Order: sequence, then C-alpha cells, then structure tokens
Amino acid sequence: MAEKEAIIAASAKAPKPADRTFQYGTAGVRGSSPACNMRIRQLIFYAVSDEGVRFTVATSQVSDPILTVIRTRRILLDSVVFRVGLLAALRSKKLNGQTIGIMITASHNPPEDNGVKLVDPMESWEAYGTILANAPSDEQLLEAYDKIIKECHIKPDTKANVVFARDTRSSGAHLVSILIEALKATNTDYTDYKLLTTPQLHYITRCLNTKGSPYEYGEPTEQGYYEKTASSLKAAMKGRRFSGFVTVDCANGIGGPKLRELIKHLPSPSESGLEIKVVNDDVLKPERLNYQCGADFVKTNQRAPPSSHAAPLTRCASLDGDADRIVYYFSDVDGTFRLLDGDRIATLAALFIGDLARSAGLGDKLKVGVVQTAYANGASTAYVTQDLRLPVVCTATGVKHLHHAATKFDVGVYFEANGHGTVVFSDLAMKRLYKYEPQSPAQSSALETLRALTALINQTVGDALSDLLLVEVILAHKGWGPKEWDLTYTDLPNRLIRVGVVDRSIFKAVDAERRLESPPGVQAQIDAAVGKFKNGRSFARASGTEDAVRVYAEAATRSETEDLAQKVATIVRQAGG
Repeated sequence: MAEKEAIIAASAKAPKPADRTFQYGTAGVRGSSPACNMRIRQLIFYAVSDEGVRFTVATSQVSDPILTVIRTRRILLDSVVFRVGLLAALRSKKLNGQTIGIMITASHNPPEDNGVKLVDPMESWEAYGTILANAPSDEQLLEAYDKIIKECHIKPDTKANVVFARDTRSSGAHLVSILIEALKATNTDYTDYKLLTTPQLHYITRCLNTKGSPYEYGEPTEQGYYEKTASSLKAAMKGRRFSGFVTVDCANGIGGPKLRELIKHLPSPSESGLEIKVVNDDVLKPERLNYQCGADFVKTNQRAPPSSHAAPLTRCASLDGDADRIVYYFSDVDGTFRLLDGDRIATLAALFIGDLARSAGLGDKLKVGVVQTAYANGASTAYVTQDLRLPVVCTATGVKHLHHAATKFDVGVYFEANGHGTVVFSDLAMKRLYKYEPQSPAQSSALETLRALTALINQTVGDALSDLLLVEVILAHKGWGPKEWDLTYTDLPNRLIRVGVVDRSIFKAVDAERRLESPPGVQAQIDAAVGKFKNGRSFARASGTEDAVRVYAEAATRSETEDLAQKVATIVRQAGG
C-alpha cells in the first residue's frame, strides 16, 4: 500500500473529535470550548473530559523541544498521538534520518490522564504540530502532511527513525498502539523501549544522534544510562563518603522501578555507597500514581507525603510521575517542615561548581551563570548575585526559555521552583575541562570532580535521578546535612493569588513576565504599591490555562507579603473587570 493510502487508512482508526480545536499560543494552547484548556512548556494540546474536570500539567523539555498532549477521561488523544507520529516521521526525514523520541506520559497529572512528548533535536515545529492536530478529516490531514513536505523541502524517500517509551499509566499501551499505526503508515523505522522515565528516553535519543561523532553522549540503551551514571558517581565521590541515608518518594510512578534498578549499579552502603530508601514505588496499582505523594504534592501542599515517617533532620526527596523533577525537604528538630525546592537545588549546584572551578584554577576561564524565572524567590537571587557573585538571568516561565538562556554560559545552571532543571556545559567548557593541565594535587582533585559532574548530570533534560545524585555528591563534599543547606539563605515570605478576570488577553507582560505593558497604567499602580513595603516585589502574569491572572508577591514579613499581594490583586481585579 502506498504511503498516502496507508496514512488515510490508519488515520480513519483515530479520527479527530469534531468538537475539539487545538491552537498553539505564546502562553498556551486552548480548545474551542470553555472546557478545553491548556498550559505549555513548548507545545501542549490540552483537553477536558465531558465531566468538566480541568487538569494542569507541567512538562519537561529542553534543549530538545517537546510537544505535550494531555489526555482526558474519554479518548480524546488518539488522533493527536497519531498525528504526533506523523510529525515525528517528518522531522526525522527533514533531519536526514536523525532519531526523534516520543514519550507517552502526563508527568504529575492524575493517573487517568496521559500525554505525549516529542523529543526533537534542537528545533521546534510547534506551528506544524498545530496544523496536523487540527486537520478535520483524513483527507485534509494528508493535504497538511504533503504541504509540510513541500514547505520544508523534505525528501520523502529518506528513512525516518523514531524511538518511544511510556510510563506506568494504564492507558499507555493503547496510545502506543495508535502511535505505531502512524509509524507503520509512514514506513518509519522505530524502536519501542517499553517503560522508561522521560529523562531516560531523552538520554537514549541524544546518544543515538551523537553516536560516532566527537560529541558522543553515551551508550544508547537503558543499561548504558545506568552504567554511565554509576561510573560518574564513583568518580565524583573519589576520596569522599556519604553521610546517613536519603529517603526517596517515587510518586508511585516509573521513577520507582528505575531508581531501584539504578541502585543495583551503585556501590552498596557497606562499600561506602549511598543508602537510598525507596518509598511510594507501587506501580502495580495505577490509581496510586501521584496520589498524596510526589514532587508536585510536596511543593503545592508544603508538607511531606502522609506516608512519610522520616525522623527530624533526615534527608527526603520526592520525584514526579515521570521522574523529570525533584524536590528535597526535611523536618526541623521542632517538627517544622522545610522545603528545599528547585531554587535551593540551583543555588547549591552553582555554589559547588563555582567553588570547584576556582579550586581547579579555571575560575577565570569558566563563566558560571544561573537562570531563573520571576517566580524564583528574591532571596535566592540575592544569594547568587551577592554571596556567590555569579550572574543571574531571568527568563519567561517555561523550561524551554531557561534552557536556551543557560546555554549562553560556559556552565549554565537552571531549575524551576518545582524542581525541574539541570546544568549544561558548553562545548567550549568541555574542551577546557579536558585539555586543562592542573598545577597541583588540589587542582587535579577539583578538576576530576568537575569532569565527573559533566557525566553524572543529564544535560539533555531535567532528570530527577541524576539530580538526586548530584545533590548527594555536593552535600557529601561539603559535609552538610539538610539543615546546613537550608541555612545558606532565608527565603522571603511569598504569596501567589489567582484573580479571575473577564479577558486575560488584555494583560500583556514584558521583561521576562515581570512587568505589564497593558492595560495602560496598571504597572504604575503595582509599582506604587510595591514601593510601600520593605523588600517588596510583585508582578502579575496572565494564566495560560484560564481567564485568570496570577499575582506573585514578596515582602520582608508574612503579614506585609499578604497585604501587598491583596493590594496588587485588587489592582488587577479592577483592571480586568
């Protein structure tokens, strides 16, 4: 059967819902009905069940653009997953057969949701993804497919290559079957990696696309991922010992079995290795995924999962459903919950890497920088700029913006407050690290640790497993527990308020979403309110998912923070009708 006929025949098995329109925008993708909403990192198709339940997703994504689609309680994703398969095949052909990755997951969303992420080497095809997703009929889909071929000068005979995997959600197998229909219709060579974390698929995709090149990233297998991580951890810990243990909540998701598999490759505690206590790793009951556990639960509720029984001052961490983000936390001696979120991980990594660069004699040869969003706590920004004396860049919300900005540094550190982030080393930095000749044993030791970190860190995407080990390495080197880490700076009290408005589109943000250029005069009112509070800072940003504006505020005290937040919320409410 010719490709065109095969595409039409396969598409007929996954028809697009007639009542759904998917549209990409700078702040999100929205459906044609009030019940169809979305939030993006790169591109997110988001829909809501007939019951009116609305879900919100925070995706992963990065150096490699990602297309994310959220599923609902009825099958709305079939057509989109099929069309993502077509898009992946076209992208691979456009890139002369480079491998494209497709991950089926919905991250921290409830277990009844699902989604798909497209791992694409360094370029975004968001507009084409939207066109394919919205083609109303099989014939019009084929027309859109052919149009992309012509516009992008794609050679149809080029063999496409796609790899894919899924998390533990019960709907994953069904969506994989839909995806395979698209890949078969386009005569694409594909490999099903079964169950993986999102970062593991990113790792494999990068390895496949760099194999045999000067930038070879590693062995393109799950086993290769474990072996690279284990060997680099051993090198990073040369002459050091871990103290105590860390308890890891795996959100009852794919991170659980994969962390247990990774542990098999690490030195045991009796061999001076890290003791990792794995909890919430029940993947046999899909309904338990992300239920009262996981990174999003901890960050949102500002408390440990109910299943946690950790003693005071012991290290705890929580992953999300597909293991691409992590947050740490502990209980103080008086039982007070202390969160060590993405801001804390970023500042810890920046502190350690900056110190290592100076100790290795490369302080003036490696420019280390930190990338944050406006939601980063002001105290963390002050700590980086004033105490660490490192540059900070603020970008718009979304990992794609942070990752891009991080690549401008020799060593770029970025984490969103939700715990999603990584460290990226430029090609120039890698060359300097491996060509530099240390002048003393101390420089040699620091240089060896830096080199080990470049392999331990998954530079392709935020990776909860490698970030976990990164944090543990740093704490071991510094001889710190969670309390010492927490004492590096004191967070300013902060408040986030949702303000409903008639039309969120009138709120236009600039300066990395920290200021409003419209409606006219609103920013001046916000500035006047902020000026009345010590350490005051506030901004308003239109939601990407609903007609609402989110107001963030900080001030010196909790009561002043609440006062400022309410004043700015009132300003926004009046402006938004």
